[in-house]
Amino acid sequence: MRIYFDHNATTPLDPEVADAMLAAGLETFGNPSSVHHFGQRAKTAIDEARSAVAALVGGEPSEVVFTSGGTESDNLAIRGGAMAAAAAGRRHLVTAGIEHEAVLNTVTALGKHGWTTTVLGVAASGILPPDRLREALTPETAMVSVMHANNEVGTIQPIAELAALARAAGALFHTDAVQSAGKIPIDVRGLGVDLASFSAHKLYGPKGVGALWIRRGVRLLPVLSGGRQERNRRPGTENVPGIVGFGVAARLAAQRLDDMGARLAALRDRLEAGVLALVPRTAVNGAGPRVPNTTNISVAGVEAESLLIALDLEGIAVSTGSACSSGTLEPSHVLKAMGLSNDRSQSSIRFSLGAGSTDGEVDHLLEVLPGAVARLRALTDRTR
Repeated sequence: MRIYFDHNATTPLDPEVADAMLAAGLETFGNPSSVHHFGQRAKTAIDEARSAVAALVGGEPSEVVFTSGGTESDNLAIRGGAMAAAAAGRRHLVTAGIEHEAVLNTVTALGKHGWTTTVLGVAASGILPPDRLREALTPETAMVSVMHANNEVGTIQPIAELAALARAAGALFHTDAVQSAGKIPIDVRGLGVDLASFSAHKLYGPKGVGALWIRRGVRLLPVLSGGRQERNRRPGTENVPGIVGFGVAARLAAQRLDDMGARLAALRDRLEAGVLALVPRTAVNGAGPRVPNTTNISVAGVEAESLLIALDLEGIAVSTGSACSSGTLEPSHVLKAMGLSNDRSQSSIRFSLGAGSTDGEVDHLLEVLPGAVARLRALTDRTR
């Protein structure tokens, strides 16, 4: 029996998405920039996908730019927005310590090239208090980037309030919404953001394709040089099958959003309550509103990597945090930003459920986990 509780790292490709991608790869092979029949057929397929992605997030199709994924979308938003704002003398960037590396490392890189940067800590709940942002804003602030939902603990940030503060200060606001799209309703206009990043493979679409929503009127410089694709924002021949797959995934996510969210929230809560009841010295990391599929739990006296391996041997896939940080021995930067100790950070496991998760799978985890933890704790006690 194999159980997959790592949907925040990636999701399995939906069969309907796979079918659409195969058909697009075989039949819609023209270059979308070509004016003949084959090219225009590919352009039409991209336009349909653009409309589906825009509908999922509450934007207009003309505001959606396709990219190679969430990382490129974050780079285009932050670098492109920062470069455009620099001409007006704004060279200050603000972000939060819980961001994905695609944001944090991009801000750090710009900091080495003349931009001033501020990385804000969050509360123990994993939420960024708006007052901290208010205090960090200056007349030179070009952009604020705060993620919509955190990939490790699932906390949802007060984006509308944060974006309003940035707007009042004359700064752009970008949100990395990779982990919220398809899990909770998103209305980019209602949130008041200027830029929002998305990724197909987090919502049962293909890897290697993402999108950046750019509010109409926002000035953004491209970070790549080349042709005029994607309204001069992102050059290069479009990945037609991938974009088609993203469009189908977005359409399916919109259809399933309410039912799946309610089901996964109930399943996550049952998993969480079961772990806390059956395994002594455990605690949930993060509080307040969270995406419905995610829980992050610390298991005192156990190294998270050891527990991950023990569960994998039992056929259960979980995570110690961001898949982009796997292999590092450093404590999670997200949990550190929340003020957790190194010991607690290094004993924390993320469970992220998905469309295929079942009550039976949660039951099996709750049968296996207490024994696995007890064995690892006994081993630790013997080696002291």
